[in-house]
Amino acid sequence: MAEERQGGTTFLGNPLTLVGKELLVGDKAPAFNVLNGALESTTLDDFQGKVKVICTVPSLDTPTCDTEIRRFNQEASSLGANVAVLTLSLDLPFAQGRWCGAAGVEDVTPLSDHRDASFGEAYGTLVKELRLLSRAVFVVDSQNEITYAEYVSEIADEPDYASALAAAKSAS
Repeated sequence: MAEERQGGTTFLGNPLTLVGKELLVGDKAPAFNVLNGALESTTLDDFQGKVKVICTVPSLDTPTCDTEIRRFNQEASSLGANVAVLTLSLDLPFAQGRWCGAAGVEDVTPLSDHRDASFGEAYGTLVKELRLLSRAVFVVDSQNEITYAEYVSEIADEPDYASALAAAKSAS
């Protein structure tokens, strides 16, 4: 059974439980198995040799998530070709594709953890009470070491963009 962190995040001030271990800078990035827009299995190994900026959000169809992923999409081109920007949620791949198309998001790769929440449990972002992912940002270097980790304490708040982007630039 996975570790549970009661009060690991809040939603509108109400404490929620995160399932999975809290990852720290210096930890090896855990393996995961999620789906891409073509319903193909996608793993950490698919981004081997690249720096990864990994954003987890509750749902792309919410205002804060919309703002966050649009911002990372705008910043992605300044990070260079060796950086992959990924967003993970429990949204179905079809919904992710529809949202990205409507929002003009082309530089962020949406990945769906809906099947078995393997990413959420491995990265400690699965919200037990809601079966959604909490808001978090990880930067993983080309050797799959975590160089930046932010678990946003209030799900309705945006992450620290400047620190995440600085970590991505220094890792590439």
